[in-house]
Amino acid sequence: MKKIVLISLSIIMFFLKDTAVANYEKVFYDFKIESINGEIIDLKDYNNKVVLMVNTASYCGFTRQYEDLQKLHNQFESKGLVVLGVPSNSFNQEKKNNKEVKDFCEVNFNINFPLTSITEVKGEEAHEIFKWAQKNYGKPAVPKWNFHKILINRSGKIEDTFSSFTSPISKKVVDKIEKIL
Repeated sequence: MKKIVLISLSIIMFFLKDTAVANYEKVFYDFKIESINGEIIDLKDYNNKVVLMVNTASYCGFTRQYEDLQKLHNQFESKGLVVLGVPSNSFNQEKKNNKEVKDFCEVNFNINFPLTSITEVKGEEAHEIFKWAQKNYGKPAVPKWNFHKILINRSGKIEDTFSSFTSPISKKVVDKIEKIL
């Protein structure tokens, strides 16, 4: 019996060791990021909104998720949701420049939610917003592939993360968004 308890505690401690302590010296709204058009997006403009930040890529097997991200945006924008697409070449699947990405998104998916410029989302070169996410939420906030989703609540803190495999309009994602809207 003692052995089972020790093994169970060891397993629990293993999973907890990678979770960062969320002290939130800054919140999401304290950052800025460049838009796909070259202007600065001051995230404080999204203060008191729910934000689904998604690293995207044009040549990824999950690229069709753009359609569902647009549906989500259309469904919940009036209730306070912002879908923020962050094109990234961190996984070597993005176009060469912002204009190509913007044209691709508009022509193929009729995207009208905000997009940032092509941005690094992992490692030393990651944008500070992704370093902040890792610091405050741990490994689950680090994109392991394109179309990783980070859900920010109205307080500017990470509410949850969803893997690339999770559809933006899945019950899991929609229920969580509805809960915090």
